[in-house]
Amino acid sequence: MYMLKRLNRKALNYLSVVLVITTLIIFPPAVTPQFPFLALSSDISQVSAQTPKPEGEESESSKPKEPELPLSQEGKEEGIDFFKMGMGAIAGLVLFIYGVTRLAEGLEDIGEERMKGLLSKFTTNRLAGVATGAVATTFLESSSVTIILVIAMVSASVLTFTQSLGVVLGSNIGTAVGAQIISLNIELYVPILMLAGLLVFFLGKTPRIKTIGIVLLGFGLMFYGLEAIDSAMEPFRDYEPFLNWMESLGRNPILGALVGAIFTVIIQSSSATVAIIVTLAGSGLIALPTGIAIMLGAEVGTCADTLVATIGRGSAALRTGLFHLFFNLGSAAVGILLAPQLSRLTEALSGNDVGRQIANAQMMFNIIGVIAVVGFLPIIARMLEKLVPETDADRQRQQRQQEKQQANAEGNPQTEPSTR
Repeated sequence: MYMLKRLNRKALNYLSVVLVITTLIIFPPAVTPQFPFLALSSDISQVSAQTPKPEGEESESSKPKEPELPLSQEGKEEGIDFFKMGMGAIAGLVLFIYGVTRLAEGLEDIGEERMKGLLSKFTTNRLAGVATGAVATTFLESSSVTIILVIAMVSASVLTFTQSLGVVLGSNIGTAVGAQIISLNIELYVPILMLAGLLVFFLGKTPRIKTIGIVLLGFGLMFYGLEAIDSAMEPFRDYEPFLNWMESLGRNPILGALVGAIFTVIIQSSSATVAIIVTLAGSGLIALPTGIAIMLGAEVGTCADTLVATIGRGSAALRTGLFHLFFNLGSAAVGILLAPQLSRLTEALSGNDVGRQIANAQMMFNIIGVIAVVGFLPIIARMLEKLVPETDADRQRQQRQQEKQQANAEGNPQTEPSTR
């Protein structure tokens, strides 16, 4: 989402409203399975069925019935309309990504300054940094946004490189909270969220109130897009080639992780990737081993945004970005090796809902990874400082920042109380 921040946000606010209305008109099948009150076809068919027919017409019941084909043969004869399914999935994906973008940007507008204050104040030790990173990522709904904020603060010498490491670890825990929310199956309340967001956006008098409306609308669009994807992918539930491919990704977790990493780099959000996986798994399209493999790849793919954010930020910021990459890459490698054990542990601690199992697997995986590494942060920091040493450009940047701070302090001296 980092690359989308330069778009005109005011235009995007109004575009979100247009997207909702257009999708409801053009693509109503995305919501009718989940929200039956939006579908009128069943009522019309019932009325037409009760209409008396002329005497000359032969009723359907008097006609000889043709033998019904088994479901497998019927599916083979009808086939799958890949174009219709693809258009539905693309429509849902666009709405989902747009909803996630608006949600993240709205939360960032509301709480960015507060998050900066939180990050600078409550990162005095490693555990506090982990907790702060988890809270900030949960609030901002994006680990990339949190880490990009941290990189900017490290570059500006507001945070030290060592302080940033705990926040990076905590952001991995915070990003798993989103998957937990998705797995709660609260799509029944999505229309209420979207309606509330529209009302707050149109009736709000201040930019802050309007931003809250965009946050609610983005949250609703996110779930709406997920339901549209799930509805469009329904024909794949009995499509053997797709099921075999998903099963092969579970048997080969390296390939599954590669798919997850590439998809995450494309859509620029690991939370979005995991949310889609959780939704499809809840519908029976993805098994637990496949979901875990793709989730592990998403953890690696999310590092692309943060590495881009380190360009031109100095050595300390680059160390933070590299730590994020090395930690996610190393933990994903361990997760791939221990994927069967992680699957069994998740099944033992979770219910029968595969979507919930994947969400719990991500949470347990990230918590275990943080616990395993947090005690070695000082050693890791020294190793990264040797790997990426300070340069002359870094020292010049620090000197300019000190001179700027000194100039600001001299330009705004504290006024002493005047004596009469």
